[in-house]
Amino acid sequence: MHWYVVHTKPRQEMRALTNLELQGYNCFLPTLPKKKILKKSVEITQEPLFPRYMFISLDVSIQGKSWSPIRSTLGVSKLITFGDDPVKVDADLIHALRTCNDIVQKAPSPYKPGDFVQLKEGAFASLDLIYQMDDGESRAHVMIEILHKQTRFSVPLTDLKKSA
Repeated sequence: MHWYVVHTKPRQEMRALTNLELQGYNCFLPTLPKKKILKKSVEITQEPLFPRYMFISLDVSIQGKSWSPIRSTLGVSKLITFGDDPVKVDADLIHALRTCNDIVQKAPSPYKPGDFVQLKEGAFASLDLIYQMDDGESRAHVMIEILHKQTRFSVPLTDLKKSA
């Protein structure tokens, strides 16, 4: 068994992965979690690490599964080749990518919307803030009430702590 590279159609990596796996092929699509803000809420989606590329394990022996259905699979554009030979990918690289893929899947935020938090230092350190949501990779939206008016602002996640 060797690993090869499949070129997919634009934004159809998941479709190609699903269809190839349904046909019995062993595939790997490295992904990264990405936060998207949709309608004032944060949604974590999985984005391909290498857009339009994924890996497939194929048996080159006579007993191996036929390669011909790969090209006609929904979502697949072609098998990457140099001349007539498909490009082999080292199994150690696939193993390293799988290991990194597992590590990179970020843990969820320690705070939930509505939690009371405080700043670790600064002018507002003694005031209770209301955690709203993460704002990208390293910041958070919080709400503070000053003079009977709620104000929303953004702070680094590392500056927050749970209220006692």
